[in-house]
Amino acid sequence: MSNPMEIVELTHQVKKLATGKISDINDINRETTFLALNALIEAARAGDAGKGFAVVANQVKQVSVRIADITTGLNKELAGSLSKLTDLSDGMIERLRSHEGQRCADLALNMIDIVDRNLYERSCDVRWWATDSAVVDCLALGGGAAREHASRRLSVILDSYTVYLDLWIVDASGTIVANGRPQTYPVAGKNVAHARWFKDSMKTRSGADFIAGDIEALPQLNNAQVATYATAIREQGAVDGRPLGALVIFFDWAAQAAAVVNGVRLTDEEWQRTRCMIVDASFRVIASSRKTGVLDEHFNLVTDGRRTGFYRAADGHATVSFAATPGYESYRGLGWYGVVVQTPPT
Repeated sequence: MSNPMEIVELTHQVKKLATGKISDINDINRETTFLALNALIEAARAGDAGKGFAVVANQVKQVSVRIADITTGLNKELAGSLSKLTDLSDGMIERLRSHEGQRCADLALNMIDIVDRNLYERSCDVRWWATDSAVVDCLALGGGAAREHASRRLSVILDSYTVYLDLWIVDASGTIVANGRPQTYPVAGKNVAHARWFKDSMKTRSGADFIAGDIEALPQLNNAQVATYATAIREQGAVDGRPLGALVIFFDWAAQAAAVVNGVRLTDEEWQRTRCMIVDASFRVIASSRKTGVLDEHFNLVTDGRRTGFYRAADGHATVSFAATPGYESYRGLGWYGVVVQTPPT
């Protein structure tokens, strides 16, 4: 089955060919008319000797007139019909592109909705675990035994929640005092007081609040790409308790995001000409189905203030579809977008 783009291209080719051939016929006919006119002039000069030749020249002239009439009619009828056909074909392609653009916008919305719901669960986790008695006692009681117990408790959590790389307990000075995977990530004793997510977590007003950091490659976790969530660990685990330090959890962003952008429902043919991405508020690429540009590339997304939609890219070739996180304001105004860039079939 031919695809619509092939039909449209063929229509334009036929129009171009027909218009060109009609023009060629007109050019030849003008030359024939000119030759017939010259022949009549020469026949007149020859007098009686040229009368027979004049008859032939007149006949050629009449044929030229008939050809001119035919090509004029053909140009009006055929060229007009072909113009209408190409307009209809172009309109069909625009409708198809609009349909595909909206479909891809829906796919982008589904993609970002999965991320949004997944990350909301992380905000619940960090607030819940910050009230765990082993976590609170680690800072409230201090000492090696409390820290070892807390580390074991965090390890048990990590065994059940495989989407995390590590969990840290950080004291009020910014020093990591315990983590869930000390063998893999020997971070105890290191200071992270400079980290924005730590500073902001210590400023949270209650245990109901949390901090979500930008996606980053964290040196302490072997430069793994993480989504960081943090909240204050409060005295006695109370919602309004005095902050003792912070619980910081690191979502394994690279693996989970890859599953989302590569799980978009496209055909094998569509995947050959499609790129699915997640971009942050500054339009930095934070996940890509093509595994390139992550955390380095900035994609020039044009939203015009819309939460979802699609548009033709500046090159006039690709269609860019996008959708913002439904919980746009939930994560410190991060406003992530799912983006699907698709080129027409070849």
